[in-house]
Amino acid sequence: MSAALEVRGLRIAFDGKPVVRGVTFTVERGECVAIVGESGAGKSLTARALLGLTPADADVTLDELLVDGTDAVGLSERAWRDLRGTGIALVSQDALVSLDPLRRIGAEVAEPLLLHRIVRGRAARAGRVRELLARVWMPDPERRSRQHPHELSGGLRQRALIASALAAAPAVLVADEPTTALDATVQARILGLLREIADAGTALVFISHDFAAVRRIADRVLVMKDGIVVESGPVAEVLESPRHEYTKQLIAATIHEPRASAPAESAPVLIAGDVSRSFDAVPAVIDASFTVKDGQTLGIVGESGSGKTTLARMIVGVDAPDSGTLRWTAERRVQLVHQNPLGAFDPRWTIGRSLREGLEAGGVPRPERAARVAELLAEVGLAPELADRRPSALSGGQRQRAAIARALAADPQVLVLDEPVSALDPSVRERVLRLLARLQRERQLTMILVSHDLDVVGAVADEVLVMQDGRIVEQGTTAEVFTAPQHPFTRELLEASGPVGA
Repeated sequence: MSAALEVRGLRIAFDGKPVVRGVTFTVERGECVAIVGESGAGKSLTARALLGLTPADADVTLDELLVDGTDAVGLSERAWRDLRGTGIALVSQDALVSLDPLRRIGAEVAEPLLLHRIVRGRAARAGRVRELLARVWMPDPERRSRQHPHELSGGLRQRALIASALAAAPAVLVADEPTTALDATVQARILGLLREIADAGTALVFISHDFAAVRRIADRVLVMKDGIVVESGPVAEVLESPRHEYTKQLIAATIHEPRASAPAESAPVLIAGDVSRSFDAVPAVIDASFTVKDGQTLGIVGESGSGKTTLARMIVGVDAPDSGTLRWTAERRVQLVHQNPLGAFDPRWTIGRSLREGLEAGGVPRPERAARVAELLAEVGLAPELADRRPSALSGGQRQRAAIARALAADPQVLVLDEPVSALDPSVRERVLRLLARLQRERQLTMILVSHDLDVVGAVADEVLVMQDGRIVEQGTTAEVFTAPQHPFTRELLEASGPVGA
């Protein structure tokens, strides 16, 4: 029996510049093949070429592309529309963007059934939609099918997207970074679901920069760099005995040992006592009590909706508690570094102008600001000429560094970082984490790091708070919490974030 997907000699170029060069691989039915690499490696372009979805200005050539036995080289757009959904389907990274905000989830999942005339009759389609939502472990599928995307959590939206992709029973499912922004436990459930789908006979192409996720789900892996597959083979072989230097670097950047030693004693700078906050009578933070110590890093971990971002906003002062106290032991300048730096900058302003605004707010005289902008950029490892660029012209890692520089412009003593590296590639993430460690030493900063990535928190935090449903369920030194967790939820988080079947 032939493979469900056969790709040979895939080449993609823009204006004569090659970005994908001669990619070749096959995926059998029931097999998961992962494609890993950093941003710009060509992995997402490769994935989209499998569905005929490359940008209009891309020059795509193929020696062979067989999808479920269909020769897809040179297909017309109409023929591609017939093949998409039944032969091959896509689950993309950002479910909120991929799902129509004006349509209910049920209508979104039913669309492939309508387009391909698979189920006739409204009642029959509604029943099939419920079955599909139940298959992806959607709780209360009847009610969820009537909701809009914004009413669902990130994990539930991703499940709805997978249900829609499975609706026409495709032979090949392409999942492009489907778990990047999800919490550890939700990510583990989605990965388990995708593995079940592959085990049921679907050929799965899994695009990711997360080696822990790849280890959990994939049978084979291709490592891409600069448009070329530099290494491939069974997952255990590639991840445990990588041959290519680039593969070794990527794997090293994803492995952090939790801090084993207890932090040195220092005086508290912030004391929180029974802090609570509700929105429309729904509790977001309940009776939170903790201290933040001078010069140390406090990690706050938990799933989406656990209250960690609300707590961070109260610490920064952009939100106020309904009850309880947040008391600084001395006056402190506090700055926030957002999860999404593209949203934190004014897109019309250059990076230099945004930094000058921060310096102005920090009381730096106008004649000194240009020199200070260059100093700030140098401090975060950015070239001075980047001051003339707008945020959209910077890479993700450069934007995150610029956001840190902007926060430093006000000369803070405390930095609050909300998911600062969640969307970054492993080696870029590693460079940003090293940058934060250096800045903390040089500026004697106190840091509060909000994250769902336990690997990152374990590597940089001195103490950890674990939040669930608005409550702090466990707290202590990183060594205590990571090596001997007391609460069942902490144990679940640690288990969900670790490798499976290593």
